[in-house]
Amino acid sequence: MTRPAPSRATPRKARARSQGRIEAILAAARTLLATEGVASLSIYSVAERAQIPPSSVYHFFSGVPGLLEALTNDVHAAFRACLQVPVEHAQVHGWRDLARVVEQRMLRIYNEDAAARQLILAQHGLTEVTQADRQHDLELGQLLHAVFSRHFQLPVMPDDVDVFTLAMELGDRVYARSIQLHGSITPRMAEEGMRVFEAYLALYLPPFLPKRTAPVSADH
Repeated sequence: MTRPAPSRATPRKARARSQGRIEAILAAARTLLATEGVASLSIYSVAERAQIPPSSVYHFFSGVPGLLEALTNDVHAAFRACLQVPVEHAQVHGWRDLARVVEQRMLRIYNEDAAARQLILAQHGLTEVTQADRQHDLELGQLLHAVFSRHFQLPVMPDDVDVFTLAMELGDRVYARSIQLHGSITPRMAEEGMRVFEAYLALYLPPFLPKRTAPVSADH
């Protein structure tokens, strides 16, 4: 008697169920974070919000730091995606134009995502989140460098300083100050943050950079 072949659908379904649980957990954590802040997060509050047993949350996340790190990964994925969207080459006349485009894209994420503001800009003192944020910032700085290099012929940049990362982090400090004072990034502080971002870059980029005839490919 021939035995039926083992089903291959079961592992896929199990993975799909697990992924669905993870997404529900992170969505619940994101909502709590956005509405009540980091202090509101616990495995039990997230489980209650997601309407699943706490044991299911513990199955995927050992504690709140793991949840926050996963959310930080999601936020930075959005930042990476916004940097990867092509910039219209004809609309960029100088490097400051490009700086404005990318910084406004990042500001849009902060303005539309309260969880991003809580994780990146609020004062929470969570070492795990801060370390994850710093590592992601280094990756974003490299992407930002590539974006500028795509449109302009950059001078030789120092290899002992992450110029684009630092420029981005300095702008974030202004936005964080606005969150602390006003609970949001006000238009005035948004402008100041962009000015800080550009001012730091101006220490390494001359006022005029030769613009490329056409943007180079992303893998150049």
